[in-house]
Amino acid sequence: MSTENRPEAKDTVFIGKKPLMAYVTSALIQLANQPRVMIKARGLSIGRAVDVAQIVARRTEGSGYSIGTIKISSEQLQSQDGRTRNVSTIEIEVKRNT
Repeated sequence: MSTENRPEAKDTVFIGKKPLMAYVTSALIQLANQPRVMIKARGLSIGRAVDVAQIVARRTEGSGYSIGTIKISSEQLQSQDGRTRNVSTIEIEVKRNT
């Protein structure tokens, strides 16, 4: 996914196929500079997004992060054979406790 021309991209972590801790580190770096970060994933990466949010919120309890709003939906995508199919998506907000 390209992050060009997306105003929300600077506070968003898009989950893909990299190692889990790469996304955790990215989220923690963004949380050091921002009050919240959105973790977004779709399809088979949804489980990894949940893991990232849990690691940031639970394993760094002393740092004061918690899970905020969670949005689930689906997108229609065109498959390689030309058919339209639905793909599940998730957005998880991780925020600094105030």
